[in-house]
Amino acid sequence: MSLKKRSLTLHGHRTSLALEPEFWAALEEIALSREMSLAGFIAAVDDARDPESALSSAVRVKVLDHYRNAARAGASREA
Repeated sequence: MSLKKRSLTLHGHRTSLALEPEFWAALEEIALSREMSLAGFIAAVDDARDPESALSSAVRVKVLDHYRNAARAGASREA
């Protein structure tokens, strides 16, 4: 699977992020559901991450957490 690189401005600084297309699609979906821009959502992830971890890793974990939480919520509604 190939990575797709995008350039973003986070807190006034240009940076680039390389992620799989599926993660970009998920990020856009999550940002839209939170009524945030993609850059705004990624900036929030950047603000919350451990400075020792890579931004790309923090973004992937945030996407995973979002969908895990959604799955748990759906499972608890079904119970």
